[in-house]
Amino acid sequence: MAIHNKSHSNHALMSLNKLRKDNNFKQKCSTDFDKPKSVEILLKITDCCDFLKSLPDESVQFICIDPPYNLELEEWDIYADYIDWASKWLDESYRVLSKNGSMVIFGGIQFRDNKSGDLIDIIHYIRHNTKFKLINTIIWHYKNGMSAHRYFANRHEEAIWLAKSNDYYFDLDSVRVPYSKEDLELALKDKRLNPENTKKGKNPTNVWQIGRLNGNSKERVGHPTQKPVEIIDRFVKALSYPGSVVLDFFAGSGTVGRVCILEGRHCLMCDSDKVSIDYFNKHLEQMEITLDGPNYNRVDNVDEFFSILG
Repeated sequence: MAIHNKSHSNHALMSLNKLRKDNNFKQKCSTDFDKPKSVEILLKITDCCDFLKSLPDESVQFICIDPPYNLELEEWDIYADYIDWASKWLDESYRVLSKNGSMVIFGGIQFRDNKSGDLIDIIHYIRHNTKFKLINTIIWHYKNGMSAHRYFANRHEEAIWLAKSNDYYFDLDSVRVPYSKEDLELALKDKRLNPENTKKGKNPTNVWQIGRLNGNSKERVGHPTQKPVEIIDRFVKALSYPGSVVLDFFAGSGTVGRVCILEGRHCLMCDSDKVSIDYFNKHLEQMEITLDGPNYNRVDNVDEFFSILG
């Protein structure tokens, strides 16, 4: 005879879960934190490794980067030994992450020689030379892309999610996908599912169907590899909490900074290309149009940033 799991209504277990939540960071979610009235934003034009070395130990909650792939398309995308270079910012990233922090690295696995920036090589280095834990590989699936004649046309990119410890922060509820009315009714009939969680929505899984930005997208600020706000927003909400510090040391278009302003996270950014400042300013102009004055304060250096945060 099958006995359905009714642990969600067990008061003793609920009390234990509350105790765990109060004392264990991985049980917390965004509602446990106050959203700041204003966030601090820093965008500095400098080398990423120099910037990382200026940050205090365990001072960052979430790192989200889209590094160069070493495809030699631009001057900033040429590295003689990609992994040797990447190892420097990976090691520094581990140092500056908080004990409950996470790091997301966008990339690909389609590159053909050993000097290219391949996620497989990055994962190999991480597993053999760092204490990072690989939590997920996220597949970003999109329908619009380039055609191809000598291989199957790409319709996805990858991102890896790394954590510093098993006590990583993860707020699934903030990024659940709503059920349709019909699907929710069916899901609530499934006795294996917790009704309370089911009503909150679905786990988005590790395959995210989010469209790439078209050439005429209103989000466009001019950067050739600009990521959609939607995909960055999901990462920021799930892996950082209101008032925490988010870092992007390959700022590019500045989308991470834009999302942090919207979601109430402080943000550190750097890029070696000074045009990133123009890109980010365009994001701010777009936000001023759609928002009633987003509350943010732009600072000039790392010391000022952390001094304000106290």
